[in-house]
Amino acid sequence: MWFIFALLSAFFAALTSILAKIGIENINSNLATAIRTIVVLVMAWGLVFITGTQNQVSSISTKSWTFLILSGIATGLSWLFYYKALQLGNASKVVPIDKFSVVISMILAFIILKETITLKTIIGGILITAGTFVMIL
Repeated sequence: MWFIFALLSAFFAALTSILAKIGIENINSNLATAIRTIVVLVMAWGLVFITGTQNQVSSISTKSWTFLILSGIATGLSWLFYYKALQLGNASKVVPIDKFSVVISMILAFIILKETITLKTIIGGILITAGTFVMIL
């Protein structure tokens, strides 16, 4: 099931890029990010209430709160920089660079999460890196 969710995530991320590129024409990229964030906020809390999980908020640990807040800050910064790059550059060049986050995530997973480094992940990371450079040249 995780694979289906991952494919849906990739599809909607791709759609996000195209819709955002059209939507940010002639408006400030920070304003566009704020509007997008409000929509995401309403959708996320809507799902929380639809699924009835709002009562779990009080049981979230301090560690989880800390890392979720830090993740939110990282997401916000990512979106702000992404929208500015998308506004200034071609989507066909910005998106591959943004998706280079896959390789960066792999490296951070090895260093911070102590995930196992395999030959397959090294080769995959090298191929993604090469593909990113081919796409932006």
